[in-house]
Amino acid sequence: MSERNPGFSTRAIHAGQEPDALTGAVVPPIHQVSTYKQDGVGGLRGGYEYSRSANPTRTALEECLAALEGGSRGFAFASGLAAEDTLLRAVTTPGSHAVIPNDAYGGTYRLFAKVTHPWGLDYSPTDLGDLDAVRAAIRPETSVVWIETPTNPLLSIADVAAIAELAHAVGAVVVVDNTFATPYLQSPLELGADVVVHSTTKYAGGHSDVVGGALVTSTNPVRDDLDERIAFHHNSMGAVAGPFDAWLVLRGLKTLAIRMERHCDNAERVVEMLQAHPRVGAVLYPGLASHPNHEVAAKQMRRFGGMVSFRLRGGVEEALTVCKRAELFILGESLGGVESLIEHPGQMTHASAAGSLLEVPNDLVRLSVGIEDGDDLLADLEQALS
Repeated sequence: MSERNPGFSTRAIHAGQEPDALTGAVVPPIHQVSTYKQDGVGGLRGGYEYSRSANPTRTALEECLAALEGGSRGFAFASGLAAEDTLLRAVTTPGSHAVIPNDAYGGTYRLFAKVTHPWGLDYSPTDLGDLDAVRAAIRPETSVVWIETPTNPLLSIADVAAIAELAHAVGAVVVVDNTFATPYLQSPLELGADVVVHSTTKYAGGHSDVVGGALVTSTNPVRDDLDERIAFHHNSMGAVAGPFDAWLVLRGLKTLAIRMERHCDNAERVVEMLQAHPRVGAVLYPGLASHPNHEVAAKQMRRFGGMVSFRLRGGVEEALTVCKRAELFILGESLGGVESLIEHPGQMTHASAAGSLLEVPNDLVRLSVGIEDGDDLLADLEQALS
C-alpha cells in the first residue's frame, strides 16, 4: 500500500495480502505445508523453514492483525487461550503477580487460577472500573495488569489509559483482551496498552467456523524485549494457527467493519426493547448512559458492540426458561458470529467460576446479537420473554 495511511477497511482487505507473486491470485493461498526446500544449508526462501516457526498464510494474517491494531507485530495462535498462556509464560515468572478483572472471562480466570497460579504466578481479582482499587492491587512484583473491556459477561468498562499509567509505573505489562470490542471499535495500543489479545474465533473470524487466537504488540511497549520474548515462546511452545484456520480468520477480517456496524445497530435495538420489558430487571450495556463507566466507554470506543447481558426479575428459573424458549437466538456458547446466540453464563461459559470471587449472577442471560434482520430478533426475544 502507499505511504498514505489507509482506512480500517482498506487495511483489513489489503494489509499483508498482496496478490500472489506467481499467479496474481487476489486472495492469499492456503500454504498447507509443513516444511520448505532450502537453497543450500540455511538458505531459506523468504525465511520459511518449518510451519511451526512460520507459514506464509499465517504471516498474512499476522501482518493484517498488526495493521488493524496499529501494532508492531502480530502472532496467530490455535486458540485465544493458547495466546493467553503463551503471553503469560513470556512475561511472568514464578513469584511474580498479576492483576486481573474480578469479572473476567471464565476461561481466563481458569487459566490464572488452575494453571499459572500452581506454577507460581499470584493474582488479584480487582474491580478494574475503580482506579483506586487498581492502584491498591498493584504491587512492586506485579508483572502484568490484565484488562478486559468490555468484560465477559458483565460488560464492565476499564479506563485503559489510566490503568496503563498506573501499571507502567512499576514496569508491569498491560494486556487488553479486545475480543468483545474488536480493533474496529477500540484501539487499546493507542491508549497505552502493551499487548492486545484476541480470541479470533469470535468477531475476527465472524462465522463460527474456526477456532483461533492472536496477540498484537505495541510499537512502544514497557519492555523492550517484548516482541522477541513472545516470538520465542510462540515458536517454542508451538500452539500456532494452522494455515487453513489462519486463512478463515483473514477472510473474516475483510468484512469486520461492516459486520460490526450491523452488530451494533441490532444490539442497540435489543437494548431498547429489553429496557422496556417488565420481566427484565437490569440491562448491562456500555452504551447506556446509566452504565457506571459509560463516559469512559464513550471516550475509548467507536460504538458499544454487539454483546448484551440482562438480568431477569424472576431469577434463575426465568433466565433458564428464556434461554430455552429462544428460537432465532441459538442456545450455545461462544459469540461474535453472524448468527445470534443466547446463553446462561452461570451454567455455561462461567460455570468454572462458581463459588469464586468471579461467580456471575444466576439470573443473568448473555446475548451475542448477530446481523439478522433486527425485527426478527426483537420478535424472538419478545416470545422468549412472554
